[in-house]
Amino acid sequence: MLCSAVIPVFNEEASLARLHEELRQVCRDHDLQLEIWFVDDGSRDGSWSVIEQLAETDPMTYGLRFRRNFGKAAALSAGFASVRGDVVFTLDADLQDDPKEIPRFLGMLKEGYEVISGWKIVRNDPWHKTFPSRIFNGLVGKFTGVKLHDHNCGFKCYRREVLDEVDLYGELHRFIPVLASSRGFRVGELAVDHRAREFGASKYGFERFIKGFLDLLTVYFLTGFRQRPQHLLGTVGLLAFGLGGIGMTYLAGYWILKEFSTFGEDWLPLHQRPLTLYSLGALLLGFQLISLGFLAELITAYQGRSTSNFSIKQRIVPSEDRRPSEPTSALAIGVDGAVGESKSETRWTDVVTETPDLEDPSGLRREDNA
Repeated sequence: MLCSAVIPVFNEEASLARLHEELRQVCRDHDLQLEIWFVDDGSRDGSWSVIEQLAETDPMTYGLRFRRNFGKAAALSAGFASVRGDVVFTLDADLQDDPKEIPRFLGMLKEGYEVISGWKIVRNDPWHKTFPSRIFNGLVGKFTGVKLHDHNCGFKCYRREVLDEVDLYGELHRFIPVLASSRGFRVGELAVDHRAREFGASKYGFERFIKGFLDLLTVYFLTGFRQRPQHLLGTVGLLAFGLGGIGMTYLAGYWILKEFSTFGEDWLPLHQRPLTLYSLGALLLGFQLISLGFLAELITAYQGRSTSNFSIKQRIVPSEDRRPSEPTSALAIGVDGAVGESKSETRWTDVVTETPDLEDPSGLRREDNA
């Protein structure tokens, strides 16, 4: 079985040769066939020169070079589009991910998992990275239901069909397990060794967590309401519209009492009551959200036809070389209720195939010769 490793690279000149050697040593020790794809995401050092040298000496090492820095999700997408393996690994190029964990990932795949995310139990990073990461992982589990200890871990393993169905853009690479789980793939977690950084510096700052939270909201919407946006927008809109309606009903009763009541002298005009503005604002917000939901439904109806909202694991389809089975005997009930033995006609045999294709299969077809 051919495996592939996709490694995004950004100013990692010092660690590439050693990482390559460690990957090849794991292949020799465990008799693995592994192709390595380095994706240079606009490095400004000599990373690409090192990749060229490695590719010259190793026929199973390849490289892609971006014109500028497009981000990790773009680098992974480019690598996923180029790999040929049935199993795809992703790991960072800074040597903090230990290639010796690869055989353990493959062992979990045999247990039926289709996405395996690494879990850095002992994390060799400063507290200002680990503490916000724990909060982020808790929020992702709460919002999406995919409870992993370390969504940010770059060391992951996928079956090829997962990557054929998941589209990446922006910075959604850390949410691949969530996106895969929403399509029915089985997601697991594996505790991995996390080594201390020896080369380079972290490419992420505090803004990473702000962007991560915004991406989490996007993933929550895509996984839960991609094919039914009105369910979210309309629900919030109806709630706002209802609150505004209750407020306006109260104000209507207030105005009637103010105009026709004979008691009390401290009635304020409606335009001086804050509730008037709040109620009108809630009504307008509700109307706008419901209208936006209808527009989103129209876009989904016309533009979403090419994107399926299901994932097929197996298909039963006619084989190209179909052989007719032997005729079988069966009891037949006539129109007049008589029971007798009849010979069934020749039936074609079908085969079960695995496929990542998303087109609706024709299903089990059987043809009878008249």
